[in-house]
Amino acid sequence: MAFNKGRAFFGISGYHFDPSVVTNFIGLEPTSTNDAGMRGNLDKPVLSSWEFSTQTITSEMQELDIYKLIDDEILKKIEPAKDKIIEICEKLNLSPRLNVVLTLSIDKDEVTPDVGFGSRVIKFCSEIGAFINVDYELSERV
Repeated sequence: MAFNKGRAFFGISGYHFDPSVVTNFIGLEPTSTNDAGMRGNLDKPVLSSWEFSTQTITSEMQELDIYKLIDDEILKKIEPAKDKIIEICEKLNLSPRLNVVLTLSIDKDEVTPDVGFGSRVIKFCSEIGAFINVDYELSERV
């Protein structure tokens, strides 16, 4: 049986910035960074990124509740840094986003998870100028 899998993350990306500057400024340790933009040039700009992610969970482990995952694992931890996120994004011309990554089971017995965003999440994203993205793919056949 193939199970649904998912994770959520808050990311900040942009050109020609050092992700450690974001870490130091907002005071939150990322789960991953990519400083490729530091090595890019104006002819071929490359994005750098700073990411704060949940663990990937599967429906085998627990119910895949995207609302709860975002509220409990992401928003509660980044919300206290809201003003600093706004400031660093404006200062360095960075783009914040909230992302959900899902791998959906094609098994007919597996329930498709609800994906949605509560008013608190929408308000937070609006206040910091973030966009929301949902990436999904289908699991392999079993």
